[in-house]
Amino acid sequence: MLAPSSAPVPERGWQTAGAAGSLQKVKKLNSQDFSELRALCLSQGLLFEDTTFPAHTSSIGARLLPQEELRQIQWKRPTELQRNPYLIMDGVSRFDIMQGEIGDCWMLAALGSLTLRKQFLENVLPKDQGFQDDYAGIFHFRFWQYGEWVDVVIDDRLPTLNGRYLFVHPRTSNEFWPSLLEKAYAKLRGSYQNLNGGYLSDALVDLTGGVQVQFSLRDPPPDLEEILKAADRSRCLMGCSTPGQARRNIKLRNGIVQGHAYTITGAVKIPYKNGWKHIIRIWNPWGHGEWKGPWSDNSRQWDHVEPKYREALLRNKDDGEFWMSCENFQEQFSWLYICNSTPTFLDFGDEHCSAWSLTSYTSLWSPGLPTRRSRSSSGTLPVNQSLAQEAAVSLWCSAFCLPITDISRRGRRAGAASTNPQYFFKVLDHNPNTYNVAISLMQKHAEGMQDEKNLKIGFFITMENSRVLKQIFFRTRDVTSYLTLSPGTYAVVPAAAEEQEFQFLLRIFTKTQDYNETPNSLTSPGLPMAVPRENQDSSYKALFLRYAKQDSTIDALQLQQLLNEVILKDEMTSLGGRFSFDSCRSILALMDLNSNGRLTLQEFGSLWQCLTKYMDIFSREDRNRSGFLDVAELKNAIQAADAFQNLAKGGSQILMTAMEWLTLVMYT
Repeated sequence: MLAPSSAPVPERGWQTAGAAGSLQKVKKLNSQDFSELRALCLSQGLLFEDTTFPAHTSSIGARLLPQEELRQIQWKRPTELQRNPYLIMDGVSRFDIMQGEIGDCWMLAALGSLTLRKQFLENVLPKDQGFQDDYAGIFHFRFWQYGEWVDVVIDDRLPTLNGRYLFVHPRTSNEFWPSLLEKAYAKLRGSYQNLNGGYLSDALVDLTGGVQVQFSLRDPPPDLEEILKAADRSRCLMGCSTPGQARRNIKLRNGIVQGHAYTITGAVKIPYKNGWKHIIRIWNPWGHGEWKGPWSDNSRQWDHVEPKYREALLRNKDDGEFWMSCENFQEQFSWLYICNSTPTFLDFGDEHCSAWSLTSYTSLWSPGLPTRRSRSSSGTLPVNQSLAQEAAVSLWCSAFCLPITDISRRGRRAGAASTNPQYFFKVLDHNPNTYNVAISLMQKHAEGMQDEKNLKIGFFITMENSRVLKQIFFRTRDVTSYLTLSPGTYAVVPAAAEEQEFQFLLRIFTKTQDYNETPNSLTSPGLPMAVPRENQDSSYKALFLRYAKQDSTIDALQLQQLLNEVILKDEMTSLGGRFSFDSCRSILALMDLNSNGRLTLQEFGSLWQCLTKYMDIFSREDRNRSGFLDVAELKNAIQAADAFQNLAKGGSQILMTAMEWLTLVMYT
């Protein structure tokens, strides 16, 4: 069963290796450690019982079934249901899945697509478990939630009713990965009841940590065929849904189920008669029930296909999978969903080697706060010295991808208004034949409240002259848009259409030249001449090596420690303020031209030269040594920074862009 989509919308910062929430250091739901709990059970000769998701009707949900049936539910372990159970037999396949009584086709359709993409499957389904070795009735699975990978521990007690599986059941009677994975997802969402209707797009993201896009097949983009080909070529996850009421699941005479979610498992172009034909392969999570029209299993169209193609493509079984033409696909289905770790489905029409860079931010949007700072009632803009340390980097970095919020928030005088965040990004490469930017905004629900109703959220995209280029708002968890933008600086302003605050995750994907393919073409974005400060380490190389320790690079956490310990130890920073991890992560994303989440010595040197010069300008303009810049001093600082940047080869445009944005924020 599929919840009706209300989003006709096409749509990490950096998560370094070993960082909390990464695959190397996953977040533990309810602080449950799988290895520790299994070892404890094995040492005591007990089978695990999960008290946080008990074998009780509370885990099912009070409204999913009639009370009489809820009282009859029995919870049984696979070892009680089968003599020789396995977690996985002969690999993982979509044909292992057969939907049960619950309406979670939206999740199972995403899971069916996941089985085709081993690069994602291994993240969700850890290999360190099973029924043969170290069995203790405990299993775990991983899902991506709002920028973090979460490890969900469960026991293996499954709900049954009258001797039958209540929910998803395996096609092979003694294979249990589908049932156990579904239980883990139900635990993450709060109950099985919360799986009864949902969004295929949400499940695709939860299983991959990727970015998704939705296309209305009633008004498809003109380049839909190219998008599908690019998606299939780059091994994206794909799904689709039919129109109709989600909770009725009416099966039409042609075999298609209304209000239902399906998996797209292939798309090919084959020779047919005197030409070529584009056909799409689709799978029904029910495990049966197929399309009966052209290109179905027994259709006459296959008689006109060369035997080698027919034998390779046609699987004449009632397993829920079938082929249909692109024309029939657009007629019978209403939505197409595509998901990958980066928006590779937009990589068509691009003749050059390119890559996607990603920057992400988490923050809070509050109603009633202006998105730009109002003028101080005293006529003085109090920029705290220590906060200006961070702002100095922001002045240079905002033209790329660093959020500029309220740089005087912790040190402002009365009358200075707080602001909601704005996020800047720089477009460097442009090809009018393809998309080069994708922006995804996700609202974060409170833990255990994933069934909470979505707010109507979205964002504005503005240009350097503050003109709104695009705005998009929908009542979905994830709002995503893709664009073709000319080189320049742009801003994203998240917002809600309702007077209710919300936490969000914003991800900005920009297409750039693939520097791994052409390493000799790298240039630094604005390389000023070094003007070292006397009271700081005169050798940035020694400083870098001290914090890099045994490595040849530094990550965002090491950069944060370096800036706070070296820059902020200046006696003029006693008014408070620290470099945040998000800001350091954004700085790293800007300078990290290799897109590996770390800074090399050369990249750090470019950053250090800019930072030291901007802080020299701040100190010089703060003539009364108050730790603040008034409006006149700030104007002089901007002009001095502009003159300095003009000395940098090719750097004036970068800084001028940053200055224009800063002026807009302060005086609007």
